[in-house]
Amino acid sequence: MDKNQKFVITINRELGSGGRTIGKMLAEKLGVSFYDKALIKELEKKFNLNKEEIERLKGSKTQWWRDFINAAMYMGQNMNEVWYYQRMSGDEFHLVTTDDMFKVEQEVLENLAKEESCIIAGRSGFYVFANHPNHLSVLIQAPMEHRIQRIMNKQNLSREEAEKVIKKIDDMRENYVKKFTGTSRYDTRNYDLVISMEGKTEQEAVDLILQYIG
Repeated sequence: MDKNQKFVITINRELGSGGRTIGKMLAEKLGVSFYDKALIKELEKKFNLNKEEIERLKGSKTQWWRDFINAAMYMGQNMNEVWYYQRMSGDEFHLVTTDDMFKVEQEVLENLAKEESCIIAGRSGFYVFANHPNHLSVLIQAPMEHRIQRIMNKQNLSREEAEKVIKKIDDMRENYVKKFTGTSRYDTRNYDLVISMEGKTEQEAVDLILQYIG
């Protein structure tokens, strides 16, 4: 990846690994925008995006992607951290994604990357940008105990609750990736760089990525 040209870095991560924090820190270090799936979901709601709406906007003469990005930057600065994938009904987790919505998300992400260099955290980033000419794909992993402790502290959960959250999200993300990409998010062949957070701080992980980029 050439950081002197327009680039996109995608970060896939295990829940509780600190991958989202690493992505944000890396974006600040490189002076580029950071987008995650939570933010994209909120923007899709704000702009009422679907396949038809995207086609209509693409055919207009307005700089709608720039408006979209400006809105993303504003929301990113003002929204609270959103655990969108943990919206619960009773005791169950839900993430309803249709084929159409996956295509909408894919087009949104691709157009964001066309506008500017950026870092995108999300489950399917390695797939969406597989053929991008200047793309670095990173996977952040961590030992289970590291993940449990982080989730316990971050969300004020008991060990049992944290383990349950991790199991639910792991299963949901893997099912999502397999459904829409035909591969596993654990297949390291999908990534340029795989980092284990065992014995590492987020800053050390950021430094490793920067060293890899060169």
